[in-house]
Amino acid sequence: MPARNRDAEGKTAVKRMRGGRIVFNLLLGVVVVIFVIAISFLLLQISGKNSLYSRADDGEVIGTLSDMAVALGGSIDVEEEEDWQEGDFRFEGVHYRYNSDILTFLFMGVDKMTEVQDVEDGADGGQSDANFLLVLNPHNKKISVIGIPRDTMTEVEVYDLDGSYLGMTKAQLAVQHGFGDGRKTSCERSVKAVSNLFYRLPIHGYCAINMGAIPLINDAVGGVDLQAAETLDFGEYRITEGEQLHLEGMDAYYYLHNRDINKARTADGRLKRQKQYLVAYAAKALAATKNDLTFPVSLYGILSKYMVTDISVDEVGYLATQILNYSFDSDDMYVLEGEIKDGERFEEFYVDEDALYRLILKIFYEEIE
Repeated sequence: MPARNRDAEGKTAVKRMRGGRIVFNLLLGVVVVIFVIAISFLLLQISGKNSLYSRADDGEVIGTLSDMAVALGGSIDVEEEEDWQEGDFRFEGVHYRYNSDILTFLFMGVDKMTEVQDVEDGADGGQSDANFLLVLNPHNKKISVIGIPRDTMTEVEVYDLDGSYLGMTKAQLAVQHGFGDGRKTSCERSVKAVSNLFYRLPIHGYCAINMGAIPLINDAVGGVDLQAAETLDFGEYRITEGEQLHLEGMDAYYYLHNRDINKARTADGRLKRQKQYLVAYAAKALAATKNDLTFPVSLYGILSKYMVTDISVDEVGYLATQILNYSFDSDDMYVLEGEIKDGERFEEFYVDEDALYRLILKIFYEEIE
């Protein structure tokens, strides 16, 4: 073979080898990137899980509910029971045990249309017109939501305009968020008030969203379809009960927020609309998450300027992987039972303590066979 041909073939072979190495290196790089992403995501999940469970202590609620069981005729010391653990009790013939694996989050809708801003005084944090506990049960893979009326009478901390503590008083839950900075302090005080209302129930995280973000949340899932729960006429927004709606933009805000403050009991109707909307929204959000695992993180980014939360991105990543296998429907949506009374200035909602106790047993406890 002529030397010229051998040189040409040699150069061609070198190019092929170099090309092969480039392809191999690219493939190796892709594998490494995928591996790093997978490991990082796994670490985020582990980090998210550990940080969430480390936030709250269930000792107080277990002790309180056990004492209440005894006060109501139950028992906590059953030596003949083979499967009996500390904190268990028997109530109305049923053996109950607290589910320590449950995660509970408080979601609040604050009556402000703007992005989150520093407030001018210690009583201008904004009231929480919507209050919901989101409960994730890994044992039965269920999501439960508990709606708490804004006018629920409970113990709240009161502060003056300078932020100085004045003491405790019984008032509407919604005002507790107002006594604070509109950010972390307001949220933490609301979490404490709700936890106390539920007998020191541990709450693993909070998320307060200014009402101005409702159109963004709504449109992120392509809008929400539902049937109007009641007739509303507010000039800029009119609908008729039973009308089929596709909520987009500000229409979602009007449907969730508006009520006639000149009429009695309209807060109850608004809470029912919020409950109805949450069920429909959750279905679309779960579908979006199953289709794109990064959807919750994207939503987190969209809401960032309107939201105050202690739920971190890695915790969102962990939760996103968990809820894919969870179910949620209208039967898993609850609203506190009680009685509405006319106060000196505003309506007051008084919780039915017996119904609340049984609701806690149903959602946060398990029946042991």
